[in-house]
Amino acid sequence: MTARKNPGGRIAYVDGRYLPHGGASVHIEDRGLQFADSIYEVCAILEGHLMDEEGHLDRLERSLAALEMKTPLARGPLRIVMREMIRRNRMKDGLLYLQVTRGAHRRDHPFPKSYRSTLIMTARSVNMAAVEKRRAEGIAVVTLPDIRWGRCDIKVTGLLANVMAKSEARKQGAFEAWLVDRDHLITEGTSTNAWIVTGEGVLVTRKLSHNILAGVTRLGVLAALAQEGFNAIEERGFTVEEAYAAREAFMTSASGGVIPVVSIDGRIIADGVPGPATKRIHALYSEFARAAAGS
Repeated sequence: MTARKNPGGRIAYVDGRYLPHGGASVHIEDRGLQFADSIYEVCAILEGHLMDEEGHLDRLERSLAALEMKTPLARGPLRIVMREMIRRNRMKDGLLYLQVTRGAHRRDHPFPKSYRSTLIMTARSVNMAAVEKRRAEGIAVVTLPDIRWGRCDIKVTGLLANVMAKSEARKQGAFEAWLVDRDHLITEGTSTNAWIVTGEGVLVTRKLSHNILAGVTRLGVLAALAQEGFNAIEERGFTVEEAYAAREAFMTSASGGVIPVVSIDGRIIADGVPGPATKRIHALYSEFARAAAGS
């Protein structure tokens, strides 16, 4: 028998109870386990403060509404639990994970008429030195077919297609995969939004639709740029060939902020190092997010 290594030394939250991480559990017939009938959010914690908190809570509510799922806690009490999780886990820099499932119910495909949602939270530290190393050196991505379902705008936990693509990217020596649709346009990364800077200095990222997730960090970057008065932005699909020819490329996510992309499918982007526009965008976003969080 292979020994299982359980995460230790952390506190989890399940339906009103703070529990040792290794001992926290849900019912075997929880619909999150049976059907991935659940949604989630991941919030960055920086110096003890939640980054982009309102954006994450807004998207949580949109996802719940899209799945006609009951809200387990009102926003005020939910904020209190989130902060208590940071305190109990003595978290300085890390990630707070929230998941809401439709709860335990007899296994049947239709949404049950009567149920009680399950709220789960965990927190973990992040190796900020590793994140900063990726930011300083840039990362490699590969392009793969987008085989996900048709409502990628809902942040559901059914992420098998994402997991398969991310794993394939790692096998190929890349950090992330950018997914390509049937029109040969890049949608987004497996857990990130994709951006390029064209030769003319125009910032391009995919327009919001059912085909991509409305990234909260993506929204923060756009807000920070608008505050700065930068408007050379196009929200549209872009081809793999456009990405190859870009002046710069980068990805955004709650877990990494703004991370430069220096190669795609083994092709070096521009001169193969993080570019000035990406560095400037990261600085503007960081300042904007820290100010909003009060840090």
